[in-house]
Amino acid sequence: MFQLSLPRGRVLDLSNPQIMGIVNTTPDSFSDGGKNYKNDSAVMNALSLLDEGATILDIGGESTRPGASDVALNEELDRVIPVIKGIRAHSDCVISIDTSKAEVMRQAILAGADIINDVRALREDGCLNVAAEFANVPICLMHMQGQPRTMQHDPQYDNLINDIKRFFDERIEACEQAGISRSRLIIDPGFGFGKSLQHNFELLGQFNQFTDFNMPVLAGLSRKSMFGMLLNRDTNERLPASLAGALLCAQQGAHILRVHDVRETNDVLQVWSAANHGVTK
Repeated sequence: MFQLSLPRGRVLDLSNPQIMGIVNTTPDSFSDGGKNYKNDSAVMNALSLLDEGATILDIGGESTRPGASDVALNEELDRVIPVIKGIRAHSDCVISIDTSKAEVMRQAILAGADIINDVRALREDGCLNVAAEFANVPICLMHMQGQPRTMQHDPQYDNLINDIKRFFDERIEACEQAGISRSRLIIDPGFGFGKSLQHNFELLGQFNQFTDFNMPVLAGLSRKSMFGMLLNRDTNERLPASLAGALLCAQQGAHILRVHDVRETNDVLQVWSAANHGVTK
């Protein structure tokens, strides 16, 4: 059983998979096309995800889809900080900040964020220092080969699983050298980030390999292009495939599922839990 210590003396229990609801504050989100990116709309959307069963809200202000452009620091801050404050004004839920910028991490935590979720695994300037500064904030380290603009240009691996594991070994060591305890770390193998269609499904089939690290593992494959390519489905037609992927990851030990479709994912997890542990109602 894993428990993550959070700011303000709280604890996140990961004995059962938790749902991380995605709250994009970007006008170019691959999934919702920026439908909810304005501050008030994003806060309302976030609160509705809590009602649907999310226990974590992941707030992101910079798209990391393939080919995405960089976002300036001030613009990213303007997108995410009011949303974090708006959510915090209504709820004491767990909030994650999805960013690779040290200053966004710092200001988000001061505004009420509880977790750092970094697709670049604290490799950008100043990020290790900020993460070390806030000693009660967990960090999710994601694997990505390359950068968002180029990561899908013919990604290559000697051995997919071993190469990703080696990456995590290096990043965990870097965190420990910076004074960040292993007990604060979450790992995310990074579906769709510098991985071909074959790589993504190999990763899905061997997801349980990452439980070897004895730390929480996050799975983020909601509505990903891997399903679109396999099934010839547009983004808004990928719900059944996303639910199948989420269940496969849960069955293989995922502790956090990062999803767009919270209500449906929650239904799947409740059925799975009832089958494994019985009905408590």
